[in-house]
Amino acid sequence: MITLIIAEAALELVPEEIVWHSAVRTHSRRHGKEPRSMLLDRSYHHRAMLNLRDAHKRGRPDIVHFSLLEATSIPLYYNHMLSIYVHTMADKVISIGGGVRLPKNYNRFVGLVEDLFSKGKIESKDGKYTLLEIEDMGFNTLIDRIRPSTVIGLSRLGEMKSAEYVASTVKGVVGTGISGISTVDDVGGGACIVVGGFPKGTFSPAIRSRFDHTIAISRYSLEAHVVVARVLYEVEKTLLSIC
Repeated sequence: MITLIIAEAALELVPEEIVWHSAVRTHSRRHGKEPRSMLLDRSYHHRAMLNLRDAHKRGRPDIVHFSLLEATSIPLYYNHMLSIYVHTMADKVISIGGGVRLPKNYNRFVGLVEDLFSKGKIESKDGKYTLLEIEDMGFNTLIDRIRPSTVIGLSRLGEMKSAEYVASTVKGVVGTGISGISTVDDVGGGACIVVGGFPKGTFSPAIRSRFDHTIAISRYSLEAHVVVARVLYEVEKTLLSIC
C-alpha cells in the first residue's frame, strides 16, 4: 500500500476573524456567495489575511488542486495502488476515493471543495460511491489510523537524496505485488509519502516528528505538485513494468 498525504494544506474556508473585511465582502458579492462558505484565497483576500496567524502558509487552494491533479492522473492511481489524503492546517482530512476525476478547471475545483466543506461528503451520481469526504482529524490521528510501516517526509530541510532513492525506499517496504485500496480505517502497513501543501515555510515540529525519513529531492525549493509528480513517477517506474 502506498499513501500520499498532502499535509498542512493551505485549504480552508474564510476564517471568522476576517469574514467582514472589505476584500472578502467584495469577493463575496462578485461571486454571489456567503463569505463563510468561500475558500480562503490569497489572490482575492490578501489584504484581509495580513494579520492572520501563519498567514504565509494559508490561502492557496491552487497548491492542492495542482497536486491532486498530478496524483489522480497517473497509472499508480489507475491501478489502485495509491491512496490519497489531504490534511489541512485547520486539522481536517479529505479522503480521495478511488477513480475520482477532479475538475481540471480551477474555479470548478473551488466550487467542488466548497460543497465538500458544506456537505461533508461528495458522492457519485448514483449514490453508490463516496468520491470525497472530509473529517475533523489531526495529522497524528491520520497516521495512527493508516498505520504505515514507514513515513517519508519530503522537505527542503531533509537529507539530500534523489527521487529514485525515495522510490527504492518505498519498494523496500511494499514490494512489487501490491494491489487494492482500503478505507482510512482499515489500511495497514506500506509506505506513506508526505508532501507539504503550503506555499512557504516548513512542516510544523509535530508533523516532522512522525517522519521516519526526511528527504530533500532537490537543492531548490520545488512546488508541491512538482515534488508529487517526480516522486510518484519514480515509484511507478520501480513498481510497474509499464507506465
